[in-house]
Amino acid sequence: MGNSLAEARLQPGQFALPAWKSVLSLGSAVVVALLFLLAGLWKLTEPYEAATKMMQAKVPGQLSLFTAIFMGVAETFGAVLLLVPRFRRWGALVTGGLLIAFMIYIGYHYNALRGEECSCFPWIKRAVGPGFFIGDGLMLLLAAAAGWWARKSENLRGALMVLGAIGVFALASFGMTYARQTGARAPDTITVDGAPYSLANGRVYVYFYDPECSHCLDAGKKMNQYKWAPDVVIIGQPVVNPQFAKFFLEDSGLKGKMKTASDLEKLKAAFPFTNGPFAVALEHGREKESFRQFDGNEPENELRKIGFIQ
Repeated sequence: MGNSLAEARLQPGQFALPAWKSVLSLGSAVVVALLFLLAGLWKLTEPYEAATKMMQAKVPGQLSLFTAIFMGVAETFGAVLLLVPRFRRWGALVTGGLLIAFMIYIGYHYNALRGEECSCFPWIKRAVGPGFFIGDGLMLLLAAAAGWWARKSENLRGALMVLGAIGVFALASFGMTYARQTGARAPDTITVDGAPYSLANGRVYVYFYDPECSHCLDAGKKMNQYKWAPDVVIIGQPVVNPQFAKFFLEDSGLKGKMKTASDLEKLKAAFPFTNGPFAVALEHGREKESFRQFDGNEPENELRKIGFIQ
């Protein structure tokens, strides 16, 4: 019996650990948990904004909202498990697995994302580069330390109940965010530059124009002079003669800045208008403002009010 008790004291993760190991495990768990909790809750409470960041990180538009919510649930789940001693090892596995997945994904897209801001964790500004991998590597070591000296995890049912509660919170949060949206709903997907493009996330300025209309061209030239917010995507939709769109882009100076859509009927059904020029500002797939006046200081003044230009 004495030998059994001695062996139990020597098993990893029991309470008889040296004080420094217990402190290191707890401290590492708290640090990683706080980072993941901030990241996860931000994604769950601001799903559309998080989805926009996902698209900027090369996640396909059709999957960006689902990915943002899924990652928010996973990050929050891992963080909560880390903070509960009997779940800590499982939390270390979840957060460690997410960190490894982040590094593999960024490594795969490294050339395209190098120098761009990594938006994995809100309020922490990190550019994609060698420092990104160093930072995530350090967090991975902290997650490993949190789990290695933690007690053996138990009560899978309790952990699954935590996951279920987070899932309910995610659905409720998304429902509240969705209900707050106003304005006409844009088509979920249109064809842009020959490929499907999602309008459901982020901020998009759709400009309807006649490529042979001088008024449309003058408005396009003014658009080229605006200092657009970094996250605004500009899409042009010819209302007639789409074969001349490339010349319009060249003459207005918008070549390389404005994408070209080819879904006039679908867009016009959502945002009726008579003639171009006409434009609509979309936010998370909903109309935020429409523009019919393109003279004087308009639509510049309104675009600045809603934050589409700086």
